[in-house]
Amino acid sequence: MFAVIDTETTWANEVMSIGVVLGDDITQKPAGGVYFLITPYCNHPAMYEAQLYIRDIKVDATGNRREIMKKLCDFLDGNGVTRILAYNACFDKTHLPELASYQWCDIMGLAGYKQYNKKIPSSAECSKSGRLKRGYGVEPIYRLLSGKCNYHETHNGYYDALDELKIVEMLGYPIEKYDEVEI
Repeated sequence: MFAVIDTETTWANEVMSIGVVLGDDITQKPAGGVYFLITPYCNHPAMYEAQLYIRDIKVDATGNRREIMKKLCDFLDGNGVTRILAYNACFDKTHLPELASYQWCDIMGLAGYKQYNKKIPSSAECSKSGRLKRGYGVEPIYRLLSGKCNYHETHNGYYDALDELKIVEMLGYPIEKYDEVEI
């Protein structure tokens, strides 16, 4: 198993929620997950505060950061996770220093580069490294890979982690390929 993690933060840049989806190493399909809210920050002003409780989302735990990070590590370790993937992984890794002992890999490191993402058109403006100069965030990449032009990120940590796992699946690389984009 590997994990895909997405965090949402307050206006003061404090983590207010963490979504984690387990991915099967072979199929890259969802194999479980958890959604945590961190107090008191889940009650603080944030750009996407309205997205904390959407659809049929189940909050697995609400607690202070120490409590939630303990539950998160127990969940990861209990499922044999050593590799964490995230889109723009530097952001999430920086906000979750308690997870520094895990291997972090950046989905964007494959999804946003023409040499890895075969759906990037030859006409797209790219830097010398092959990275798209614009439009390499989750929304445009998901749209490009899926063909769903009306896709919008929910900005809920759990649902965004599911979408990021779907990007991994759509790219179609074996999970070991993400070792090349370890941060």
